[in-house]
Amino acid sequence: MSRIGNRVLNIPEGVKVSVDGNTVTISGPKGELKDTFNENIKVSVDGNTVKVTRPDDSITNKSLHGTTNSLIENMLIGVSEGYVKNLEINGVGYRCSVTGNKIELHVGFSHPVTIEAPEGIKVEAPSQTTIKISGIDKQKVNQFAAVVRGIKKPEPYKGKGIRYAGETIKLKEGKKASK
Repeated sequence: MSRIGNRVLNIPEGVKVSVDGNTVTISGPKGELKDTFNENIKVSVDGNTVKVTRPDDSITNKSLHGTTNSLIENMLIGVSEGYVKNLEINGVGYRCSVTGNKIELHVGFSHPVTIEAPEGIKVEAPSQTTIKISGIDKQKVNQFAAVVRGIKKPEPYKGKGIRYAGETIKLKEGKKASK
């Protein structure tokens, strides 16, 4: 029995949920998200709650049940509160700047690296060493943050590179002089 799939999701105030067949549209103060789910999983809206049900206990339906419930919950949170991912840049001379929807990173390469944020993602640079990525779609926000981090992952000896805020890097001990 799926505990996650059986959760009843409460609709936040100011958010509207509509179900058309297997397509769920959720709109709120931050924007609108629309997603199509498997036809075996039934989504129903009862007043101020959303319930996800499955037809039988087959392995595929069990896995889709919990996944669909989690995706709908992420959509509800996204249109009401939104998602934010913060990145930190560590290293001497490492910095970033944001112009419009593009991030320019100076992270130890011979040239600056420029990345354009996808549609629906807002990028800010509160300082030269921090990046704030925000949006209503959790998957897009986390994927773009992973792409930015992947440009210069933190190296294990000095910790230089781009890391998530609060992420701890296990540092290795460097070479020692011979005796």
